Amino acid sequence: MNSGLLWLAVVWIIYFLLHSLFASLAVKRCIAAQWPNAVRSYRLAYNIAAVILLIPPLGLMVVIDGTPLWQWRGVWAWFANGIAIVAVAGFFWSLRFYDSGTFLGLRQLSESETAIDNREHLTISPLHRVVRHPWYFLALLVIWTRDMDSAFLVTGVVITAYFVIGSRLEESKLIALYGDAYREYIKRVPGLLPLPWKILSLAAARALENQATKIPPATAR
Repeated sequence: MNSGLLWLAVVWIIYFLLHSLFASLAVKRCIAAQWPNAVRSYRLAYNIAAVILLIPPLGLMVVIDGTPLWQWRGVWAWFANGIAIVAVAGFFWSLRFYDSGTFLGLRQLSESETAIDNREHLTISPLHRVVRHPWYFLALLVIWTRDMDSAFLVTGVVITAYFVIGSRLEESKLIALYGDAYREYIKRVPGLLPLPWKILSLAAARALENQATKIPPATAR
């Protein structure tokens, strides 16, 4: 690996380390203890910073003259691009099942929310009945159906590794929030790649949602 690709990998790794660090409950509790009034704007600031900090790794990808590795041709190009289009469409369709105000941090800011976990009711959407992390799965489809050069390959490998590790970190927080209901959900639905024989029924999904609502939400101390 040449120095440019090495730096690209390092910058992506730093980005994801910061992304996970500031999403952790430990950091949020520290912020809440030191600056209680900052809690309500934390999620919005986190999202803005996450977008801004994408500039360095994406800029490096543009600057680095990556060695071409493979390109889709003919019917395979149609197939690969079709998968990517379906994945992007699936992402936008899935937005209807999210509380966008809470996800972006706008609700917390407008309502002066002080809960460090921004806990909502557990909602198992149609895609979540198939795979626990549908946005990660859809992103992987887009990444690995693109024409590939060495810079994009490094990016794809690091992002894929983060999805594996980051999903585990995210689920540790969800277990803390939703307890046995989420543990049961993990047992019954695959994490990143759907499996046809492990699709959660609608009735089972509703039962887990109802079970999760019985756990008192964690609040900032």
